[in-house]
Amino acid sequence: EASEEEIPGEMEGDEALEEEVKLEEEVEAADEAAAEEQEALTKLQELQRVNQELREELEKVKTAYDMATGAVSSLQRQLDFQQSQLCKVESEKAMLQKELRERGAQLQAMSAKFSSLREDRKHEELMGTIEQENYKLRQDVEEQESRLAKNTRLLEELQGTVSRLQAELAVSQRHLQQQQGKRQEAQSHVEALQRAEQQTRVALECMHARFERFRSKIIQATHSTAGSKSPQAEIGDDEVLEVLQRIITERLEFHHILRQKGLKVPSLHNTDLAMSKKGVCSLSPRC
Repeated sequence: EASEEEIPGEMEGDEALEEEVKLEEEVEAADEAAAEEQEALTKLQELQRVNQELREELEKVKTAYDMATGAVSSLQRQLDFQQSQLCKVESEKAMLQKELRERGAQLQAMSAKFSSLREDRKHEELMGTIEQENYKLRQDVEEQESRLAKNTRLLEELQGTVSRLQAELAVSQRHLQQQQGKRQEAQSHVEALQRAEQQTRVALECMHARFERFRSKIIQATHSTAGSKSPQAEIGDDEVLEVLQRIITERLEFHHILRQKGLKVPSLHNTDLAMSKKGVCSLSPRC
């Protein structure tokens, strides 16, 4: 009994397994169908794209064909026009050749008529031509002779001009040498003047220094007395002269007062000489 109960269970398991297998097969078939459908769709899109490109290429070919057809038609019309023009030109050429032949015949006839007259006049024309050439030659000879004389005069004038210019050049060279000598003398004179100017400047500077020393001594002598104040600012030459005049006046007055009192004082003349000598020695570098 137990085995009989197990048999239906196994049958149910087999059926379920078969159903699962069928289901898997159906799923795989569906996947394959979907893949095939997707591949077919891709191929369809590719075919549509290729078809569109072919259509566009066909349109381009049609356009090019139409343009080529128009160009061929235009060229054909131009060819027809050129052929008509060529025919016209050929007909005109034939007419011109005919006219030229007729004119040539007329010219030959006229030349035959005038040949006889030409022979008679040929000698006369030749003689006239010779005379004209002789006349022209004589004129040319006279013209050449006049040109030769003119050139000869011009040559003589040029020779005289050259001689004059050579003489002027010699004079100019002498003047130039003299000017150079004078320039050298002037240069030496200028150098001597510059040396003298330098010496004068040195002497002036020495004199100015001596004068400043003398001036400072006067100022010191003026303001060295008792009760005098030292100057607060620089004293000018006018002030120094005024001080000297005041000192001389005071000295004269003092000398006069002493003489009035009966005192024996030396003469101002001798004193001034001694003081002037002393001042000169103080200013001179040798003293």
